[in-house]
Amino acid sequence: MTISYDDALRDRIRDNLAGHRRRVVTDPTKRHAAVAVVLVDSQEGEDRVDPAPVDDWIAGRPMEAGLDGRMVGVSGGAAFLLCRRASRLSSHSAQWALPGGRLDPGETVEVAALRELEEEVGVTLPESAVLGLLDDYPTRSGYVITPVVAWGGGRLDPRPSPDEVVAVYRIGLHQLQREDSPRFIAIPESALPVVQIPLGNDLIHAPTGAVLLQLRWLCLEGRDDPVDQLEQPVFAWK
Repeated sequence: MTISYDDALRDRIRDNLAGHRRRVVTDPTKRHAAVAVVLVDSQEGEDRVDPAPVDDWIAGRPMEAGLDGRMVGVSGGAAFLLCRRASRLSSHSAQWALPGGRLDPGETVEVAALRELEEEVGVTLPESAVLGLLDDYPTRSGYVITPVVAWGGGRLDPRPSPDEVVAVYRIGLHQLQREDSPRFIAIPESALPVVQIPLGNDLIHAPTGAVLLQLRWLCLEGRDDPVDQLEQPVFAWK
């Protein structure tokens, strides 16, 4: 069932974030980045066709049976914005991601997340739209990511920057609560479990997958479980 995009949801998420003792990662060897978790409204059935050239995007990528990489049939009700990154990028190309990037000197995480949202997705929100912060997540590629949760106030009109983003998707929050989600797998390179979030016809891995899992656990369900010890797949380590 879809989740209603209304004041009650906004207030519940804000209260859950305000009551949470946030886990902060302090590591001088890592650069600080912020991502925007933007909550918007969406219509069920508006995403019957994936707007990205998925066949080219997944060329040569091994896929599980039943998965084809397409993000279809996921919209409806309260949703978040998810980006498919451009394949020409020098790092983390052709991956799923939340809008975000490195902090500029003197920036707060809130300002950085909203700036990156505007630069990558073409959406401008005021700082008053911020509902709160999720836990820091340290990545294998040398960053500490702070997720900034913001209320979009409606559907919004994403206009992605073609140099960075192939397409922007409205993913219904109810998709985070699928019966097959989350999934955890073991890899020989790490003792920590790799987290996978099934969405549409693909799997979202950490760091984005870890952020989305805490979005579900904390913001929707009020659970305080940590996600910073959930592992990334090896392809995301660089």
